[in-house]
Order: sequence, then structure tokens, then C-alpha cells
Amino acid sequence: MSKDASRHGKDIVCYQIIWNRLISIAEQQAHALVRCAFGAPTREAGDLSAGIYDAKGNMLSQAVTGTPGHVNSMAKSVSHVLDVFNPSQIEDGDAFIFNDPWKGTGHLNDIVLVTPVFAQQQLVAFFACTLHVVDIGGSSVFGRATQVYEEGLFLPILKIRRAGKINDDVIAIIQHNVRDSGQTLGDIFAEISSNDLGTRLLIKLIEKYGVQAFKDAGDYILETSRNASLELIRALPPGDYVNTMTVDGFGTPFTLKAKITIHENGIDVAYLDVPNCVGIGINVPMSYTEAYTAYGIKLLVNPDVPNNAGSLSVVTVSAPDGSLLNAHHPAPVAGRGSIGQLLPDVVIGCFSSIAEISVPAESSSSLWNIVLSGGAGLVPDVAGKTYPLGTKFNLISLNAGGMGAQNNQDGMSATAFPSGIRNVSVEILESTAPIVFTKKDLAVNSGGAGRFRGGLGQIVEIESRENTAFATSPNYDRTLYPARGRNGGETGKKGRVSLASGTPLPSRGSSVVPPGERLVIEMAGGGGYGPAYERDSALIARDIHYGYITEAHADEHYPLWRTKNEQAG
Repeated sequence: MSKDASRHGKDIVCYQIIWNRLISIAEQQAHALVRCAFGAPTREAGDLSAGIYDAKGNMLSQAVTGTPGHVNSMAKSVSHVLDVFNPSQIEDGDAFIFNDPWKGTGHLNDIVLVTPVFAQQQLVAFFACTLHVVDIGGSSVFGRATQVYEEGLFLPILKIRRAGKINDDVIAIIQHNVRDSGQTLGDIFAEISSNDLGTRLLIKLIEKYGVQAFKDAGDYILETSRNASLELIRALPPGDYVNTMTVDGFGTPFTLKAKITIHENGIDVAYLDVPNCVGIGINVPMSYTEAYTAYGIKLLVNPDVPNNAGSLSVVTVSAPDGSLLNAHHPAPVAGRGSIGQLLPDVVIGCFSSIAEISVPAESSSSLWNIVLSGGAGLVPDVAGKTYPLGTKFNLISLNAGGMGAQNNQDGMSATAFPSGIRNVSVEILESTAPIVFTKKDLAVNSGGAGRFRGGLGQIVEIESRENTAFATSPNYDRTLYPARGRNGGETGKKGRVSLASGTPLPSRGSSVVPPGERLVIEMAGGGGYGPAYERDSALIARDIHYGYITEAHADEHYPLWRTKNEQAG
């Protein structure tokens, strides 16, 4: 961007047109990925990200379709490519692939695809996208791996396409290291196609407005986003604010402690007294810690400012080296989301003492993904027992509990906050594996009571269609320490994993569901906001009518509701 302060207004108008087009192009890129993807996490749940970058590797625009964990960690992905390949080594028609958890989005199942854009024989931009593949090889069952080497195929930054020609060597390596190569490679080619679509659309834009106008617009977008974010931050009272949250952990509970420092140049977030890494894949690489920390800040401070390298630059994040929130290679990280997705709640809680900001109650937060497998090699023996095994399958279903209530409304039920993914329909899952969902419903009474009620979790029951054993690999939190309410609101209900016969199952690790048994997953609810006695009795009666709560629950948590209802007529 020209630094001339006397810039004509027509330049700003041009930049606004280019900005609107970039938003549209990124969204078309993401939609193409959804339509072309083979795996249910992308096709059905929207577990992906897509974005446009300038030639220096700065993210200019992102698609709304996608998750913060993918988008914000992918924001640095192009710069990692440029660290390995300098511009003179990048050709028109190249495409780069990697799933390095420390340079991508935190675990091996997320594959990043980066494509350079050339116009007028010069490198002008990049497209990047990420999606979650169902299988990347390795142990496949959560809890077995104690190092990242065991979690699957590790792809460093490689050229999967060179000057327009697919690199068959990379394809062969992937094909022979995953269980369902058709689905995994199908997803990767979907990524290549979505980036190529974005490239064609961006080249048309550049042909119309010129390379220099595109570069100037990019600089203007980043500078304006940064300045707008700083203006909002400077309106807040400067100082240090601390919050702690105890979570289930592994073996023993973890206390997550964050200190935010608000100053004129941005917000610093420091995680303090962080536990050490553990021998199960819930360790979080810094890329993922940064992603969800920045998202928590953005929700409260600058939600209306575009999410790009400019607005992200005002937040810095730190955690002790080698700790749970800054895990180093080769720590296992496959389930990093169960801890990383709790971080927005931790950060949001730091703002609770700032009068200018309304802070919601805590949510169930971490996804309640249902990971199932069956058949030989995928169902482990338990204490010397062997079970009849049916059809071989490997399945993941993305699910969520309840959101925390806000100061003006009830929390949303069965909604994936902070990840933003959609639940996968049971019909899709039943068509791909020999299992039956005998129940999928809202979990009654699971939302925390309050002036505004927490969102409800879900209850799901699953059995084998072949009356054979299958394995489940849960990685859940909020089973010991529920989502807390805010300003007098009550906690949400804790989650639980069990067999229908009543036998409890561990919330992290792997278990076998024997023939004739049903797996029962009760997902946690969100916390309530404000004292329960302040809740409108009509809303309580409505909740009873729709089956969100029982009358007995209302009598226990809202003891005056009947009297108030009678007085209201």
C-alpha cells in the first residue's frame, strides 16, 4: 500500500471491492472442498479451513466455513512453506502438502495443502486449506500411542505437485501407509481442486485490477485490521487479569491458568504453572494453543474485525517449553483438541472482572467425537478375552455438548463451541459401518440452571448391527469437572461414558463394547448465567413442556417457579 496520506478515495473503494471479492473467493474455495471431499468430517461436519495469503505468507482472508483451530493455526502455514522453499524454488503449478502437527493444525489427521498463485509471471499469492482425514495410519485407537511416531504417517513439507505434474512418489507413500487409501487420497485431491478453483478466481480478479492494486489492497487490509483491533484493545482498562480452570486431566486433574496483559500494543496471554506433557495424545502443540487462545480473545474484544494476519498479530501467546500447552516433538498429540478447545473458556474467564465486557458461562467446549472401530486388528483383547468380530470399519462422528448461557439468552444445545463443526447425521454413519444408533436425543436436565439456562448436551446409544464386538476410543473432558456457571449461574451436568448395563467406561483411552451391549455416551451441558431464582417462570414452564427439564428438576433448582407461575396467571 502506498504510504501517501493524501490517498484518493477511489483507492479505498477499489480496495473494498477487492476485499469483498477475496471473501467470496475464499468461501467458494471452502465450498468446493466440502463438495469434493470423501470423508464425513469434511463433507458432513465442515471440519476444515480455507484461506488466501499474500506472497509473503500473510493470511488476507479466510472462509467462514471451517473451524478456528484450523483457520488460526493454518494462518502461519504458508510462512512455514516459505521457510523450506524460497520463492526461486516455487513454480507455477506447484502444490505443497504436510501434516506436521507443529507447523500445521496440531495433529497428523489434519492435512494442509498450499498452492502458489502466479500472475504476469510472478508469485503474487497463495491458497491454503486444511481438512481432517479419517485415517492417517498409525495405531488408529486413541490411547495406544505414546509418541507421535505411533500416531500415523508424518508428512514434512513436500511438493505433491511439481509444475503441474502430480508427484507419484508422495502419492505412493500415502497410499501404502493408510488403511483406506481411497478416502484419504480422495480428500487430498479435493484439497488440490479447491485451491485450484480459488487460484482461477483470483487470477481473474488480478487481471481486472492489476498486480499492484492487489498487493496494495492486501497491505491495506492487514494494516486496517490491525489498527481496528488495537483501537478496541486500547478502549479496555490496561492491566493483568488471571483465571484458572480445573479440568479432568489424565490420571490426575489439571489446572489451566492464564494471565492476560492488556496494553496499548495488544494483548499478551501467558499460561502459567502448566502441567508437563503426558503419555497419551492430549498434549497440545503451540500452533493449536495459539489458535484457540486468539479465538477466545477475538470473541470478546474484536469480533467484527476480519480475521487475518493483521488482527491476529495483536495477540501474543506463551506457555512453558515442553509443557502440556507447548508440547515438543515427539509428544503424542492426536487428541490435542480435548485440551486445546478448553482454552477459549480459560481465556474468556480472564475478562470476567472487566465491566465493559459481558462474559458467558463456560461451555462443554471440547468435542465429544465418537470414534468407533471394528474387525480384526481394530478391537483389542481385554484381560485375555477375545470377542466375535464382524466387518472391519473405522468411523468418527463429530458431536458436541451444550454451550454456556449468556447475559441475555440461554446457551445453545448440542452446539460445537468453540470448534464450530456440525454434527454428523446418524444415517450417514449407519450407511458406512455396521452399527445402529438406537438413541440420539438431548440430555434432559443437563444445562446449568440460572436466569438463563445452559445449553443441553446429548445422549447417544450405539450397538452393533452384527451382534459383534466393537471398540470405542473416547477422549472426553467435563466428566469430572463440569462447565461452571457465571454470575450466580449453576454448573452444567457432567458427561459420562458407559455400557447400557451400567458398567462405566473410561473417558480417555479405549474400551471394548461386547456383543449384545450398547455404548452410552452422555455429553456434558453448559453452565447457567445469573441466579436461578431470577429465571422467568414462563421459561421454566416452557422448558418442562418441551422436555428440556423435568418438573422434579425445576422444583430442585427453581423452587419458587410454581408460585411465580400461578401469580403470573
